[in-house]
Amino acid sequence: MLQILRHIQSYFSRAPVPTNSIPYHVYTREFDVIIEAEKLDSVLGRLPRDQEDAHAEAWATFSCALQGWRTKAHLTALEAADRIRIAVDAEQLADTAISILVDQSGSMRGQSMLLVAAACDIAQDFLVHLGVKTEVLGFTTVRWKGGKSRELWVRRGRRPLPGRLSDLLHIVYRSADDRRASTGGNLFKPMLRPDLPKENVDGEAIEWAVGRLMAMPKQRRTLLVLSDGVPADDSTLIANDAGFLDRHLRKVIRRIETSKDVKLVGIGIGFDTSAYYQSSLVISSVDDLGSSLIEALENSLRK
Repeated sequence: MLQILRHIQSYFSRAPVPTNSIPYHVYTREFDVIIEAEKLDSVLGRLPRDQEDAHAEAWATFSCALQGWRTKAHLTALEAADRIRIAVDAEQLADTAISILVDQSGSMRGQSMLLVAAACDIAQDFLVHLGVKTEVLGFTTVRWKGGKSRELWVRRGRRPLPGRLSDLLHIVYRSADDRRASTGGNLFKPMLRPDLPKENVDGEAIEWAVGRLMAMPKQRRTLLVLSDGVPADDSTLIANDAGFLDRHLRKVIRRIETSKDVKLVGIGIGFDTSAYYQSSLVISSVDDLGSSLIEALENSLRK
């Protein structure tokens, strides 16, 4: 009889669990990294020579070859700043914190990341001159295919449905504690590293960015999320189910929007974010990114 009971227990322990009922969980946070952008070498290592050349070329384009594009965005920013100063008093602006969170997944590589970096540079300059507390953050993973988290899971026997199974990389490009009025764009040089874009776990990145905003003693807080697609991390999705990260992202967004402590704005780069965010914007062409980001910031500040 005891053997029969053990057989029954063993059978039911192997029975599949409905994947859409699995709550979000993390296999391990041991290998997650939060780091200032200028220290990325300590996580990713130094770029090999061929990638150093590509990085230098991207930086030269950022610094010198976007003058017409930058001029258009700067004019948009100047006009918006004038309207904001008329509509919003200085005390309100000083009591405001805005964070820009950038999806740095592999699909953002190349021109998209270059123009996102330039747009973030213009946006932070625009906000700081208005007296608004400003952060610029990025998120990706340390490695492809799960990294050390997945390796640990494999060594321990591949437990079913392990939860998030990758090493997160959260990057601070500009901290709200940075009081400089201008940085000359140097903060965003690491954003152009060709080895940086990998996977994207959006839900946890938004929780991290919101947590940083909530630590600021401000009455008005806004988080703008720039992304070009849905959450994607192959290691996690293969070991769990295809909707695991998407469900978590939607749950995180609903919780934040319901609390109203932080205003969320989803900005999709060639991607419709309206299915996720109550407040959203689609940028159909990366060429419009600078002006569109300023317009989104103006709308947030005037409401």
